[in-house]
Amino acid sequence: MYRFRDEHGRVIYVGKAKSLRSRLNSYFADFSTLHPRTQTMVSTAARVDWTVVGTEVEALQLEYSWIKEFDPRFNVRYRDDKSYPYLAVTLNEEFPRVMVMRGAKRRGVRYFGPYSHAWAIRETVDQLLRVFPVRTCSAGVFKRQNRLDRPCLLGYIGKCSAPCVARVSPEEHRLLADDFCDFMAGNTSRFIRRLEGDMREAAAAQEYERAARLRDDVRALERALEKQAVVLPDSTDCDMVAFAEDELEAAVQVFYVRGGRIRGQRGWVVDKVEDVSTADLVEDFLLQIYGEGESVPREVLVPALPPDEAAMTELLAERRAGPVRLRVPRRGDKKALLETVARNAHEALKQHKTRRASDLTTRSRALHEIQDALELDDAPLRIECYDVSNLQGTNVVASMVVFEDGLARKSEYRRFTIKGVEGQDDVRSVHEVISRRFRRYLAESEKMGELDALGDTESAEGDEGAHQPIDPETGKPRRFAYPPNLVLVDGGPPQVAAAQRALDELGVDDIAVCGIAKRLEELWLPGEDDPVILPRNSEGMFLVQRVRDEAHRFAIAFHRQRRSKAMTVSELDTVPGLGPARRAALLKHFGSVKRLKEATPEQVAEVPGIGLRSAGAILAALHGTGRAGDDRGERA
Repeated sequence: MYRFRDEHGRVIYVGKAKSLRSRLNSYFADFSTLHPRTQTMVSTAARVDWTVVGTEVEALQLEYSWIKEFDPRFNVRYRDDKSYPYLAVTLNEEFPRVMVMRGAKRRGVRYFGPYSHAWAIRETVDQLLRVFPVRTCSAGVFKRQNRLDRPCLLGYIGKCSAPCVARVSPEEHRLLADDFCDFMAGNTSRFIRRLEGDMREAAAAQEYERAARLRDDVRALERALEKQAVVLPDSTDCDMVAFAEDELEAAVQVFYVRGGRIRGQRGWVVDKVEDVSTADLVEDFLLQIYGEGESVPREVLVPALPPDEAAMTELLAERRAGPVRLRVPRRGDKKALLETVARNAHEALKQHKTRRASDLTTRSRALHEIQDALELDDAPLRIECYDVSNLQGTNVVASMVVFEDGLARKSEYRRFTIKGVEGQDDVRSVHEVISRRFRRYLAESEKMGELDALGDTESAEGDEGAHQPIDPETGKPRRFAYPPNLVLVDGGPPQVAAAQRALDELGVDDIAVCGIAKRLEELWLPGEDDPVILPRNSEGMFLVQRVRDEAHRFAIAFHRQRRSKAMTVSELDTVPGLGPARRAALLKHFGSVKRLKEATPEQVAEVPGIGLRSAGAILAALHGTGRAGDDRGERA
């Protein structure tokens, strides 16, 4: 296993090779024959380190861990541009809930999908709730209906068993949830047969209304099944993976087949760094996607087997806790379906290239326009923008947003609480933020061995997410370790001068500074009497505006969050001698201050940590009939 690092020590590529000497020779042989992205990687790399492992399985595991940990910019990363919805059943709750869920998977929740559209899930769930009336409401709605002692609309129309009002016991409701999961997992026939049998019995007993309801339930299940095309035998559980690729990019599509039916679909488009084969792409895909928590099926059908099939099969079997089969279908229905998946991948790549062509051209033009206008030595591949937000000098905060290659890199965003400035003073606020950010950069650079001398290393306390540097050999990303090519501040000459002064005081002289004034969208450089004017319709101006607007949005959001938190004051906060722990205990016990006011001193004294004397004082303070300060002998 080897890692390329750039001049700042950042891991930019992770790879594995049986012979490190031959692999490195292939990188540094004839530069002109390398893949375009490989040329960029080799020219960016400053050093390489490596780790020896014993087996191919260990190499695969370490490669996945490093890619996840370091996020190398030149590795193939399977990311899509949207979050796919899943149908989730929260089996970890007393009363499981059926819901549409996106994002990271949670422990104790059973997932079905992913699906292309959330509306497709909701239509299916709406049909199934006739037969499996499982709870679908949020925790807040559940508690509210429980307090009101009446079910919601779904409970009245028969699409919820109403566990909130104890119409069913927890055991009965969980049985409904288990049956719902079994049906979604493909065990459909037994439920339809059971309902048809009940329908015939009801008809024979002349219970025609009940028979009609059961008939409608059968039709609802059949309609839910009709939405999922039957493509393979009922016992088939597999993922079908296909690729479409050119010299620079590759698109992958996955069809999830469960119980012989297509349950979901998902796609990615990735950049190719090296001249990798389809087999290498398959290996990267299997390693990353199933390493992120995706459930591993019994069989995975691929267009080509990975280079070390045995090691990959063993790794997947470990993650599934059961046997897994990797196979390339040669004939029959599975081969035909894999060809359909491949056609979807070709269409996805075609659409992506149509969108990406103009996008790449636009971003490149914008960066070069900014470079020319500001007379920079290089294009500003990393831009950091700072904005200050306050309300009449209160709750002063600042934001830092990062754009790399013209795209927002939200994992690098930072938020600052301004502590050394009183009142509405944007100039001093900008100076403080720039000073704190680049002090941290200098401190972390010294830890990485890049600087022999260091100025003020005052802690960046108040920087949201800031932390102390770590061992540079780990290569883990540091919050402030990578310098920008351009610092952009929201403001005119005073703010720009403050930012430049902060950098000069720290001895940072290789970073350009610029400000953008809101009124005429002028760009101000330090020490210049006249602004730089970019054409109003230029791509460079659009990019600067997007960066500035994103910094403004991020700062406003943080300011509103702090202001809202400061303004949220409960009546309990005004009761003297009542600490946070006892306030939380009272609210947890009674649910609201209103219900607390209606309680008797004896009922309040039932709360742990509250004595009878304290209870009387609390109620007196809330009702305004006395002073809670008499309770001097007790503390929260």
